[in-house]
Amino acid sequence: MSLSNSPSPAFPSSFASKDSRGKRSAIAASAAKQLKPFATEDIKILLLENVNRTGRDILAAQGYQVDFLKTSLPEDELIQRIRDVHVIGIRSKTQLTARVLREAKNLIVIGCFCIGTNQVDTQYAAKHGIAVFNSPFSNSRSVAELVIAEIIALARQLGDRSNELHRGTWNKVSNGCWEIRGKTLGIIGYGHIGSQLSVLAEAMGMTVLFYDAINLMALGTAKQVPTLENLLQGADFVTCHVPELPETSNMMGREQFEQMRNGSYLINASRGSVIDIPALIDAMRSGKLAGAALDVYPAEPGGNGDYFTNDLSYWVEDLRSLKNIILTPHIGGSTEEAQSAIGVEVSESLVRYVNEGATLGAVNMPEVSLRSLTMDEPNHVRVIYIHHNVPGVLRKGEQATRTQSAQG
Repeated sequence: MSLSNSPSPAFPSSFASKDSRGKRSAIAASAAKQLKPFATEDIKILLLENVNRTGRDILAAQGYQVDFLKTSLPEDELIQRIRDVHVIGIRSKTQLTARVLREAKNLIVIGCFCIGTNQVDTQYAAKHGIAVFNSPFSNSRSVAELVIAEIIALARQLGDRSNELHRGTWNKVSNGCWEIRGKTLGIIGYGHIGSQLSVLAEAMGMTVLFYDAINLMALGTAKQVPTLENLLQGADFVTCHVPELPETSNMMGREQFEQMRNGSYLINASRGSVIDIPALIDAMRSGKLAGAALDVYPAEPGGNGDYFTNDLSYWVEDLRSLKNIILTPHIGGSTEEAQSAIGVEVSESLVRYVNEGATLGAVNMPEVSLRSLTMDEPNHVRVIYIHHNVPGVLRKGEQATRTQSAQG
C-alpha cells in the first residue's frame, strides 16, 4: 500500500475531468495539494533505447532522477540496473520477462514508448502491482505513410533500379511496373494503422478490402471481407497490421501465399512473427509474388550495426538476395513527429500514475482517473491499494488504514 497525491504539478491547477456522460469539464480548484509521501528526487527512472527528448524532459521537470541510455541492455545487465528503479521506460527491443521483473523490487510502473507491449510480461506485472502504459495511436500515421511509399516503390521496382544505378548500371525498363491507381489493397487488421492506411490508399485511387477478427465500420468505400482467403484472392497488394498473438503467428505461410494472386505483393509492418519467412522466400523465388516489403522480423538485432546476417537467422542472406524486396530495420514509427508524440503521451501517463495513481491508458489494470485533491481539502488523503479482486480484500485494506491512523 502506498499513499499518493498530486505533485508540484506538470499539469494545470485547474484540472479537467470527465462527467458521467464522458464529456470533459473544468474543475475550478485552488493549488493542488502536495501530500506525496516522497520527495520527487527519490523517484529513480531508467530510460532505455533512446527515448525521445520530449519524454525525458517531462520526467526530469518533475524532479525525478532520470538515467538515460541510447541502447537496450542484455538481460543480466538489465537485472542489475532495474533492481533499485521505480520506473522504467523502454521501446521494442528490451525484454521485460518474469525473470527480469522478479528482481525489480521497487518497480511500480513500466512505460513502453511504442505501440506494442508484447516485450513485457504484462500478466506478471499486473500480479505484482506494476502498471504498464504504452502509446497505441501516436505513430499510426507514420506507419501508414511508410506502407503507401512501399506500395509505390514495389509497383515501380524502385529498390532494384536504385541499387542498379548505384552500381553504375543504367536499366530503364517498364515491364512489370505498374500504377497503383485502380489496384486493390487488402489490409489484414483494420485498427488505427489499417484504417488510416485505408483512407490514404483510396485517395490514391485504390480499391480497399480488409479482413479483421471482428466486424468493424469501414471508412470511405472500403469493404470488409468474411475470411482471410477472400482477401488474399482479391488483392493486388496485401499488408499486415495485426498484434503478436498465438493466433497471428505465421498467419502468412505457404498455404496463404498460394491463395494470393499471381504477381501480387506482400507488406509487413506489424510484427515479425506474422510471416513465415522461408515460405515467403520460396514464393518470391517461384514468381508467385512480384515483390515484398518487410519492416519487422522474427528475430531482430539488439542494436545498430552489421548484424543482419545468417548469425541472426539462417534465412537472412537468402532474404537479402531476392529481387524487388524492400528490407527496413523496424522504422515504421521512426519519425520525429511520432517519437515526439510518443514521448509526451507515455511520460505524461507515467507522471500521472506516480503522482496521482491514475491508471487511464494502462494495458494491464482497470482504468481509474480521479481529480487531484486541493488545498481546500486539508483532511483528505488518497490511498493507492493495488489488490486482487477477491472477497474481503477491501475490508483488510480499511483495517490496515485504521491501524496506521491509530498508530499515527
